[in-house]
Amino acid sequence: MKRFIIALSFLCIGYANAQNTNITVDANLNLTCAFEKVILKNPDHNFETFTKDQIKRDNINKLVIESKSPNVLNIKNLSNFVDKIELEVKISNKDVVLIQAFDEERNYSESAVLTIKTGELVHEITKNIKLEEKEKDISFYSCKNINQNT
Repeated sequence: MKRFIIALSFLCIGYANAQNTNITVDANLNLTCAFEKVILKNPDHNFETFTKDQIKRDNINKLVIESKSPNVLNIKNLSNFVDKIELEVKISNKDVVLIQAFDEERNYSESAVLTIKTGELVHEITKNIKLEEKEKDISFYSCKNINQNT
């Protein structure tokens, strides 16, 4: 399972780098997202999974996603970093929202994939990108649209 998620992550990022902006639908989503589990890769953990019963993580109470064709995608309340930085990768269609952002030194990144139909959100934080031993924090959430019954 872990290998599948990691492979999916690399696949999504590879696709995203080939096409940095692609907004095909106009959408306004107001989501509440419940934390499910996290996979950690750091000096203490080597891609170990922790459930919400094993580790304390906050839910995302109001994740806002606004997309407007052809190139506007705003994400609010995913993280302080994403709230303050210009997204490098922005993809949104009727099935998925994919984002990625880097800090100025390109040594820290955050990416997220939201599957709209299922409400599954994967939020990945990568630290120390330039080092051989990168640190990863991959959080999984279950989201519901609070404005609609979708």
